[in-house]
Amino acid sequence: MQTAQRKFMMGNEVAAEAALAAGAEIMFGYPITPTTEVLSHWIKLAQKNNKKFLQTEDEGAAGFATVGACLAGKKAFTATGGPGNILMQDPIVMAESMRIPFVGLIGQRGGPSTGSVIYSQQEVTLTAFGGNGEGYRIVYSPSSLQELYNLTIQAFNTAWHHRFPTFVLYDGYLGKMKGEVELRNPGVLINSKPILEGNVNFRNCVNLEEEIYEINVNNKKAWDEAALHLAKFEFSPGHSKTLVFAHGIVAAAAKAVGINLFRPITLWPFPKHDAKILAKKYEKIAIIESAQGQLGRLVKEALFGLDIEVQEIYKPALGFTPEEIKGVIE
Repeated sequence: MQTAQRKFMMGNEVAAEAALAAGAEIMFGYPITPTTEVLSHWIKLAQKNNKKFLQTEDEGAAGFATVGACLAGKKAFTATGGPGNILMQDPIVMAESMRIPFVGLIGQRGGPSTGSVIYSQQEVTLTAFGGNGEGYRIVYSPSSLQELYNLTIQAFNTAWHHRFPTFVLYDGYLGKMKGEVELRNPGVLINSKPILEGNVNFRNCVNLEEEIYEINVNNKKAWDEAALHLAKFEFSPGHSKTLVFAHGIVAAAAKAVGINLFRPITLWPFPKHDAKILAKKYEKIAIIESAQGQLGRLVKEALFGLDIEVQEIYKPALGFTPEEIKGVIE
């Protein structure tokens, strides 16, 4: 790969290109809107670059195949969204328990149920906390095509360094839009190796409550240590007395109108320490998202104890224009 080259591409194609740059060796997937092009573009890349792919019979199979490939030391990944994200929670929880570097690209679509197939921000809670686990996962939220490329590469490094499931959570608009992206040299990549050393519980099942308690305690300790270094955000200063919290493409719309914007780059772990420090400087905060308070719950938990007015602007499965956001804040 050259040091950098600029291409005009669809977001889902950008994500596949980033996976290749990150050293991914195989993708397991099942076609589902709005991420089908990740699979179709990866197939083209795999044929040209001696990589592998497998279209499985469903999303659950894709998830478990990704887990198995990671156990064997292969940089594997998958892509899905909506109902597929729901079906994939079983293998994701397995990866969370066994500390497997599972990488997932999640394109959100509107619910409930199958709902609409293009846009929402309604999979924040599912991606970060789905299943019968404690949410020991890393969730990145890109707000542009360039960041989709950069964060996908980062997701592979993060997953293989910290050994927790890692996700790039975007939305159908970002996945389907086209734009110019710089395909950069990824720099230093974390090497993969078989996760078959020591006492590996291949059954992912234990006999006693005390055993699963010990697993949870150990995972919590490792997660807390990793979270100190993983939480990231972007702050864009403006001129109002309100601090706006938004993520993903909604944050891009907010940034376009020059307001005070706190954009979590990692939805989980949430950058709560920095959020609280900044929020203290404002008279009011506003939370804007295309969901009914999924980002809002993370923000309000982070700011617990602050005496500050909170304005909640929620539009499940509907987007925001920059002009609309400016009007609401003003």
